Amino acid sequence: MSLDAPRTAAQSPEPAADAPSAPAVVSVRRPVRLLAPLVFASPHSGRGYDPAFLAQSALSLIQLRRSEDAYVDELIASAPAHGAPLLTALFPRVYLDPNRAEDELDPALIDGGLPEGVEPSQRAAAGLGVAPRLGAEGRAIHRGRLKLSEVRARIAECHAPYHAALEAEMRAAEAVFGCALLVDCHSMPSSGARGFDMVIGDRHGTSCAPAVTAEVETALRAAGFRTIRNTPYAGGYATQRHGRPQARRHAVQIEINRGLYLDEGRVTRSGTFAQTRARLDGVIAALVKADWLAILA
Repeated sequence: MSLDAPRTAAQSPEPAADAPSAPAVVSVRRPVRLLAPLVFASPHSGRGYDPAFLAQSALSLIQLRRSEDAYVDELIASAPAHGAPLLTALFPRVYLDPNRAEDELDPALIDGGLPEGVEPSQRAAAGLGVAPRLGAEGRAIHRGRLKLSEVRARIAECHAPYHAALEAEMRAAEAVFGCALLVDCHSMPSSGARGFDMVIGDRHGTSCAPAVTAEVETALRAAGFRTIRNTPYAGGYATQRHGRPQARRHAVQIEINRGLYLDEGRVTRSGTFAQTRARLDGVIAALVKADWLAILA
């Protein structure tokens, strides 16, 4: 059972007639015609909560949902209409975080500790690994520790398919345009936004060409958004994995201030949701229309 599940089903090959059906974990909405080397993604807006997960969680549903980049997928839903694909994770971030590496395991969460040779990253040790230990406001998500086999099952179920789908869309863009650009969309608590509407992350110039960051910033500022680069969010695993400018693979992260569109306490769309979505629609249109072959020449 999912809460407020996206209306558009994932585009995937039809299963064999005798194959058991499995819940979709990724939605891919493609344009009728690909008009730009852009791939839009929302890895943290998934809101499909499995009843078994909810039953074992130490948090209520609303507490779990405060960790979502809630409704970011809806804010950028017009990407396919403009000519670019939109990929969305359907599973919740508190279950499995696709913006972490597969080996970012939290020693405080794994029953029996980490496998030999695996060292926790700073993020994992802080409770924000690929299977998060902590949710919003630093609250413990689980009632106890998880078996390593359970975490690996989540990775196989969600992480691997998500990045395989993202890689497929990047390759499709490359095949047409000779380059690809991931626009990885997130949201940030208004309390940590420091007066800015958008944070553009390019891992301090390593995940994309400088011209890409400049073009994205120009489009956002033209829509009236106040922007800053790389502070406090420089980009995560997705921008690191899929952003390889030397191979004409670029990735940029955009963090949207939740105060622009969300009632953060109730995790519901606020009265300014439609206005913010319309402004972002203009940003998407401008980015799709940009002359990327010239920009990246």
